[in-house]
Amino acid sequence: MKFKLSPFEKKDLVIAWLALAVAFTLGASGILAVFMEGFSILSPEKMLLTFVISLITVGLSFILHELAHKFAAIKFGYWAEFRKSAQMLVIAVAVAVITGIVFAAPGATLINTAGRQMTKRENGIISISGPLVNIILIIPFAVIMFVGVFLGGVEAVAGGLFFNPFTLAGFLFYLGMIGCQINAMLAFFNMLPVGPLDGKKILAWKPAIFVVVLLITLLLVYFAVDPVVLVNIITPMV
Repeated sequence: MKFKLSPFEKKDLVIAWLALAVAFTLGASGILAVFMEGFSILSPEKMLLTFVISLITVGLSFILHELAHKFAAIKFGYWAEFRKSAQMLVIAVAVAVITGIVFAAPGATLINTAGRQMTKRENGIISISGPLVNIILIIPFAVIMFVGVFLGGVEAVAGGLFFNPFTLAGFLFYLGMIGCQINAMLAFFNMLPVGPLDGKKILAWKPAIFVVVLLITLLLVYFAVDPVVLVNIITPMV
């Protein structure tokens, strides 16, 4: 079975991508208000920059997450295609506005087994492929963030962190930080063992693997959402 995207799938991916970028832009504004000293994201320039960075990072994080599910399903011989959920997209944006945190399942990769009985192992592997992609993507974004810190793009102050995203060093730090936040949030949210989320199927397949991956994503969310802790760890190394 070939790996290809249908016109409907492409359209749904683009719509979900844009909606999530908006949600993460609004979510980032809440996070920055808490942890970033002197960073008023409400200015048009900074809001636009955050949206552009969210587009870049969501484009990698969300789309690769869904394509990982699709690729894994196809490897097992199934048909798979992403479909957006308008209701979940609205919820993602609303929650971001209210809490500053984005927990989003903007849709799902639908799988047609063509009458075959999908095993727990197949379902578990297909499900875990998405969160694993997000965990792996944190590595290059963390490196980008480290480079920004190394170049002097961020300073730890009493109120949190201070940085100028319109300098090269500040931009790299900001890009890496948002990338880490998006991937950590997507991985953790999808690992929750409820409803149609990946975690429920992974738990049914291998409880031990579920617990390990869930704890990893929880730790990643802690460091990503509160970058002050990470910067304080990195700074003495610079």
